[in-house]
Amino acid sequence: MMKYMTWRVWLLLFFIICSLIAIQPSFSHDVLITGVDRDSVWYREGVREGQVLTSIGSIPITTSTEYQTALAAYPVTAEPRRVDIVTEEGAFIVYTNESLSFGVKAAPRTRLHLGLDLAGGARALVQPAENLDETELQDLIAITRNRLNVYGLSDVQLKGVRDADGQAFMLVEIAGATPQDLEDLIGQQGKSEALIGNVTAFSGGKEDIGGVCTRDATCAGIRQCLPVEGGYACEFQFALYFTEQAAKRHAAVTRPLGTDSTGRYLSEQLVLTVDGVEATRLSISTGLRGLETNEISISGSGTGATQDQAYKAAQEEMHRLQTILLTGSLPYKLEIVKLDTISPALGEDFVQILLLAGFVSLLGVSVVVFLRYRALKASIAILVTSFSEVIIILGAAALMGWHLDLPSIAGILATIGTGVDQQIIILDESRKRTVALGERMRRALFIVVSAFATSAASLVPLYWAGAGLFKGFMITTLLGITAGVLLSRPAFADIIGKLEEHT
Repeated sequence: MMKYMTWRVWLLLFFIICSLIAIQPSFSHDVLITGVDRDSVWYREGVREGQVLTSIGSIPITTSTEYQTALAAYPVTAEPRRVDIVTEEGAFIVYTNESLSFGVKAAPRTRLHLGLDLAGGARALVQPAENLDETELQDLIAITRNRLNVYGLSDVQLKGVRDADGQAFMLVEIAGATPQDLEDLIGQQGKSEALIGNVTAFSGGKEDIGGVCTRDATCAGIRQCLPVEGGYACEFQFALYFTEQAAKRHAAVTRPLGTDSTGRYLSEQLVLTVDGVEATRLSISTGLRGLETNEISISGSGTGATQDQAYKAAQEEMHRLQTILLTGSLPYKLEIVKLDTISPALGEDFVQILLLAGFVSLLGVSVVVFLRYRALKASIAILVTSFSEVIIILGAAALMGWHLDLPSIAGILATIGTGVDQQIIILDESRKRTVALGERMRRALFIVVSAFATSAASLVPLYWAGAGLFKGFMITTLLGITAGVLLSRPAFADIIGKLEEHT
């Protein structure tokens, strides 16, 4: 075996190991909590999405079926009873007459992320009425993400895409949602309001908000970072500009308020809501009581174990508040130009069929190679190097956080087909005895590199085709053929060269 291990083979093996580490295959049987209603008793007691559920009462939870058993064991009752919920993050004791009202799913076995085509849900391609520049597109995405997060939808993918003509689109994907859910959510106005003592002080949008300072360091930014117990805290501040009517309303609402126990803030807080759901609370300085002003300062802080972490947390919180205040202020009319849904069961079945077809094809090619060249070791080498490319593609996808969808799977299968073709070229060239072995290998690799250049050039336009819906195919195919030309093809050529030397 060691006689075939050239430095190129060792390099390929190194990347295979790194890819497996990135994928992190696991054989555990954990169950994740996927959603908890914010108005439920479970949420108030600390049960959160993403926690690993281990037991409910005396029932151990390792599968979704066992969770269904727990559902039957804890129905709605007339009187409150004790429910013990244990997760890896802690134990929760709840007294309620409600039934269990949170969703669960099997924890992923790898770090690979499945796209909507495989996980199930709804996808919408949304086009603004006017073409947006990159900054405007990112603002629209931030506002939409904030609105969807308010509804407790964390498994949401939002990204800006453009077609070949440069037209901007927003691609929205929500796992587990229906097309009607997605259409309703996108169709809502995303109305934001600021309440002081249950009275509306101002609303998001052009009628009340004259502007929000976001990208000017003179009126928005991190002002200071100080050490605190357990780490650091960084304070942010940004300016909010009122219209004249909003300034008068804010003054009227704050004028009768008293002060809190510190004497620094008013007795009522300013509560920011999005679509009627509370998003955050802010204290109001006593200096703003009854003051009719067109500009106020919004401030807050972020904490972290290190100063860098605190700084990043403060930036994220500042941007979140700016987004809340901007919600509804962008006058973009949105149109859903494409709305799709897919069942996760259909997606899983389709992938299994595709992978089985790919394996059978590879096995068939190996058998044909064996029958044609009477070379068992060469046939095995084709199988191994082809599978190595798949592992490297999946490892890169895990590192990038890329969501594998059906176009991505198609790209992997296309890579396997291209790889087999090129390996047969290398094998065929190695059998020609008219020139030296080294020259034969160089000639074969030249053909491989030329084919790579042609394929790469033809794949690049797919990045923009269909408003980016074929991006998964382009990325996985390009990753595969690049890994092939740089790693697996040279390693395969070395293995075949060694085999030829010993025949």
